[in-house]
Amino acid sequence: MIKVPLSNIKVPRINVVRRKRMGLPGAIPGSFLIMENAVPSKIFVFSYKTDFLEETETESVEEAFAFTDKHPDCFHWVDVRGLGSQEVLNFIQQKFGISNLVMEDIVNIHQRPKNDEHNGYSFIVSRMLELDKGLQLNNEQLSFLLFERLLISFQEDYKDVLDPVRLRLRKNTNGNIRKLGPSYLMYALMDTVIDHYFSIINRIGDEMEMVEDHLYQKPHKYLMYRIQGVKKLMIAMRRAAWPERDKINDLMRLNSPLVNEETRLYLRDAYDHTVQIIDLIESMREASTGLLDLYLSLMSNRMNEVMKTLTIISAVFIPLTFIAGVYGMNFAYENPKTGEILRGNMPELYIENAYVYILVLMAIIALAQIWYFARKGWFKN
Repeated sequence: MIKVPLSNIKVPRINVVRRKRMGLPGAIPGSFLIMENAVPSKIFVFSYKTDFLEETETESVEEAFAFTDKHPDCFHWVDVRGLGSQEVLNFIQQKFGISNLVMEDIVNIHQRPKNDEHNGYSFIVSRMLELDKGLQLNNEQLSFLLFERLLISFQEDYKDVLDPVRLRLRKNTNGNIRKLGPSYLMYALMDTVIDHYFSIINRIGDEMEMVEDHLYQKPHKYLMYRIQGVKKLMIAMRRAAWPERDKINDLMRLNSPLVNEETRLYLRDAYDHTVQIIDLIESMREASTGLLDLYLSLMSNRMNEVMKTLTIISAVFIPLTFIAGVYGMNFAYENPKTGEILRGNMPELYIENAYVYILVLMAIIALAQIWYFARKGWFKN
């Protein structure tokens, strides 16, 4: 296996996708506007019960709820992917009497995870994190409107991490996901999002191990950029995980008629997962800080080695420079005009082979210094 120097590798930047907040300071509360880059809405509908499942895909919100009306004895999941269709949001608001403030929070996708109880429904927000191949973290909002027999979810994009839940819903005919209604389905979706945090942490852990291995081989500025990128990822995950834990705790403790007792038992397990994630995030944040300190320490040691080498070279050449400087003054031993002998000047200027003698003397001094420095251990790693 050929090792490529880090200086020859184009290292991708670790980044967290940031989106601009909508609205201006002082805007009227409850007014919601579609973001410019929001994708058009696609609606996926699941109507299900223990021995029955039917699903459909449409872009018409009227067709989606007409589909649910055909199965009044079933539970329903209406999955709205994309927030770029104003008519979809307006229809849902008018049909179910959703508060303007709730609709504003659905569209303004910078909400922290929370649980708000309203008359006849609950509004829940989660943060869905996904790490791409270039270690860029996408932090998307996943919102829920929970009713007695209906769950409406809102996502920013068509892609998500919720396919395992859809597969369970299709395959597990006698499982809890079919029996316990929308509250359990919402728990399953939130639990899948939380479990995906573990896979992100594992990937970040692999990245930190790679950085640590390269640090011991040869510290490089690219490694510092990677460490700083990992710290940014940890901060973003911490902002999502801490309120997620508080939100699940609220769902467990609030006596909401929309969340049955069986679902509360499973929410405890999701709560434990969030606690584990927070512990891992804190540990990895400390580890990333330790790696940054290690990098700075190694760079400092490397600079000390450079300064040590330069000091040795300077120490060797100081006496040689002194000798060369003395004889470079060229004070004549004899006055060229009168022939008078100047006894206080340099008689060595007229000694035969004096140049060779001085070079030999300078070589002996340099070798003696190098031998002395070696005896002192200055050349050891």
